[in-house]
Amino acid sequence: RQSVIPLREGLMSHHSGSQLFCYTNTHVPQWHDIWTRLQLQINSSGMIRVTQVDSEEELENFGAWNFIFSFLKEKLNDTSIDVDLYSNKTCLKVELLESSTTYSIGLFRRFDPKLFLVFFLGLLLFFCGDTLSRSQFFYYSAGISFGLLTSLLILVYVMSKILPRKSPVYLLLVGGWSFSLYLLQLIFKNLREICKSYWQYLLGYLLLVGFVSFGVCYRYGPLENERSINLLSWALQLLGLLLMYSGIQVHHVALVLVVIAFCTKNLDYPLRWVFAAYRKGRSVKLMLSARHRPRIPRLLTEEEYRIQGEVETRRALENLRRYCRSPDLPVWSVVSRIQSPKRFADFVGGSSHVTPSEVSAHEQEYGLGCLLEEGEQEEEEEEE
Repeated sequence: RQSVIPLREGLMSHHSGSQLFCYTNTHVPQWHDIWTRLQLQINSSGMIRVTQVDSEEELENFGAWNFIFSFLKEKLNDTSIDVDLYSNKTCLKVELLESSTTYSIGLFRRFDPKLFLVFFLGLLLFFCGDTLSRSQFFYYSAGISFGLLTSLLILVYVMSKILPRKSPVYLLLVGGWSFSLYLLQLIFKNLREICKSYWQYLLGYLLLVGFVSFGVCYRYGPLENERSINLLSWALQLLGLLLMYSGIQVHHVALVLVVIAFCTKNLDYPLRWVFAAYRKGRSVKLMLSARHRPRIPRLLTEEEYRIQGEVETRRALENLRRYCRSPDLPVWSVVSRIQSPKRFADFVGGSSHVTPSEVSAHEQEYGLGCLLEEGEQEEEEEEE
């Protein structure tokens, strides 16, 4: 049984043979570890194969599937493996492909700016998803970028259709997505060397695929349907939330920040609901209070006041005539005290209670003629 070498943070150890390594995590992630990366760094002088498992038992019982996945892993002189902050134990199996290879292995905890960039990109997509979904520049740039990234997948699919079914190379295309992702990882790892040695082919490939992607985007044109724009906006916002969550290493902090961002983005909807409920409750309260409050009498208009005055005056004069005709009235006592008994008798008989001369005098003093004279006098005073 091969011995397992424990790993410690911040220490670099040197080895010259195939070994088994395990790291036991005793550090509980805190809020300040949100952008902290725990990484295993392996530097070797030759080609090596590194296999990562979760326990020592898996190292001893190394199955066929583990061998296939380890074979698809890239074998380089410099290899880095990310370790989950919440993992209790992480084990490695380092195998030498050349007997004279020496290597060094170490575990380091450091701030990773890539995590911050992923979080910031997710924040940008979430809050600017509505604007980006309507932007033509974003539509064409995203289409070209998507075409460049998926061109390898299309190439693998075309190769799987062209190659004969019994070809040994066809075995490499089993699980084409995994193999394509492996090719993408291999290209990005060696991007500097490719740009330096094969920049002509790389430039031609980028121009060709970019031109084809632009042509496809131009053929279908930017989104104009409002429902399609809404679907793209929701997809960008969902992708932004996923990037925000994956850009933070501490799970509960990531969940809290995602919830805060979602509530901040959609804060206007709860405010509208609260305001509508407040207005509805206030209107109900005013209706209930109006039932118990005494009603304020409505004020009469000038025309209503004039008509009501005439009606009430006629009613009062009629009541007065009726009283004067009744036997309860002391006729001789009343006649002895009035100045014009004949006029009183005519009033009781149905005549008007005012004479034409009195009506004329009232009109001259309080009627329309008086108002016109007062207006003319005011105009003359203003002119003077």
